[in-house]
Amino acid sequence: MKILWLTWKDRGNPAAGGAETVSGEIMDRLIRDGHKVKIITARYPGATGYELCDGAEYYRIGNRYTVYLKARQLFKSKLKNWADVIIDEMNTLPFGVAYYTSTRTILLNYQLAREVWFYQMPFPISLVGYLFEPFMLRSMAKKYPLVATESLSTKKDLNKYSFKDVRTFRVGIALNPLEELPIKLNPSTVLSLGAIRPMKRTLDAVKSFEVAKSKMPALQMIIAGSDGGKYATEVKKYIAQSPYSDSIIVMGRVTPEKRIELMKDAAVILVTSIKEGWGLIVTEAASQGTPAIVYDTDGLRDSVRHNITGIVSKNNDYKVMGNEIFNLLKDNTKYNLMRLNGWQWSKEFTFENSYGDFLKVINNK
Repeated sequence: MKILWLTWKDRGNPAAGGAETVSGEIMDRLIRDGHKVKIITARYPGATGYELCDGAEYYRIGNRYTVYLKARQLFKSKLKNWADVIIDEMNTLPFGVAYYTSTRTILLNYQLAREVWFYQMPFPISLVGYLFEPFMLRSMAKKYPLVATESLSTKKDLNKYSFKDVRTFRVGIALNPLEELPIKLNPSTVLSLGAIRPMKRTLDAVKSFEVAKSKMPALQMIIAGSDGGKYATEVKKYIAQSPYSDSIIVMGRVTPEKRIELMKDAAVILVTSIKEGWGLIVTEAASQGTPAIVYDTDGLRDSVRHNITGIVSKNNDYKVMGNEIFNLLKDNTKYNLMRLNGWQWSKEFTFENSYGDFLKVINNK
């Protein structure tokens, strides 16, 4: 099978994240099994315009914003009749391939933007994006008969906008679950892992920690992830004025090795995002024996089985979450059962399983 994959970021892009890792691993396995893969993506500093890498052909054109138009031009001039199936990977915006080709096209959407517009973009761009997205999606639903996504929450989101055939597939995680689950003696570290950004609501995690800390004096917090920008500055200013500032460490961006170490050592990981596609960090932490307490939002409610592998904080309120941290860490039986359940569940999220699920979508099974 010949597969043309359009995505604005490939794995080598400095802006690449978890979605690009999952997509890249799926591509690797398609090539391994004899399929031909060509990728159209945006160019970035240091990247070549054309590259043959690990069996895949990369066409890097334009930038974050111009790649969509340039992809159409490249498709019509060179690749119009090449593919058996096209994957249009949508990251806020689709490439819109289904509007200009009759070749079978599958929309790959890890998550919709929706509320994220108001957290990540300035007004009035945020309002324009939020209002335009539903119109765009309803139009797309007429052109893309088949959609692949990673969670039930995103599937329900897409169904709202008239997408009929939406298939979910498991995502893989980029680290191996622990071979054995060690006992954690007196765990006392609350972890926030990921970029300090408005949509991540890191400040809510800090305030939750303060509530728990007021009841558990030995508790401490580590925040690891990119800490640049206005919002991160506001969070760090808040921490400096906190009565518990001495117990909160902001580490900034850490190495992959340190990231795993932090997940292993933490008592619990807090995730307060406004929206996620799945919540990969939750599954990764579970693979290292650390349960999560998360807000009840898209993606996070999928990656946590409430009261089984972690806690979904229903009210999305930092005071409630703070009390849940305290209650969980005081209940050793419940805590260790959640660790065990989450660790066992994480073993299902391999790239091989992700590929198997995605292949069923491509083959329409």
